[in-house]
Amino acid sequence: MRSASSRAEQADQRRAELLAATRRVVLEKGLANTRIADIAKAVNVSGGLIHYHFATKDELITAMLRATLDVESARLEEIVRGPGTAVRRFDRVLDYYIPQSRADQSWLLWLDAWNTALREPAVNAIVLELEATWLRAIERVITDGVDGGEFACDDPAGAAERLDAMLDGLAIRYTLHPDVLTQERLLAHARTAAAREVGLSPEAFSA
Repeated sequence: MRSASSRAEQADQRRAELLAATRRVVLEKGLANTRIADIAKAVNVSGGLIHYHFATKDELITAMLRATLDVESARLEEIVRGPGTAVRRFDRVLDYYIPQSRADQSWLLWLDAWNTALREPAVNAIVLELEATWLRAIERVITDGVDGGEFACDDPAGAAERLDAMLDGLAIRYTLHPDVLTQERLLAHARTAAAREVGLSPEAFSA
């Protein structure tokens, strides 16, 4: 007879599989068009098994977005706390922020989530937490630079808000219209804006 711990591990593994499948299906069909039946087919299980682990589709979608946020937040924390000068860490934050390609799965997912957040309070709450996570990270790395004498910025929180909003707008434009704005130009804009906020030249970020 299996122990309670092994059953719990098996349940956790199954939930992880369902969350991964949900992410794949959502990226293909979009949040609004994804059905439990689509996810069940992707994992080759019954809809009843999915409902055993997640009572509703909304609960499953929310759990998938939460898991994605947790992974990305942990990676961002590693970058902010990582080695090197504040300039180098800030540059790595900027590079992590912007889409790596027009098909960047993270950005496609969060763009879809932003749209859904207009009507779904649970998704709205996760999107708000995502924004807060990025704002804290940018503010902290700027504050570190100010404290270490690398940056000159009287309002790190305000600088973070301005950069966050600008980067979101540029990333949306790049994702929707890559022929108008290239990834290289997007990064150049990000570095220029960041440099202005902390009293440096843009070349300081790419040196």
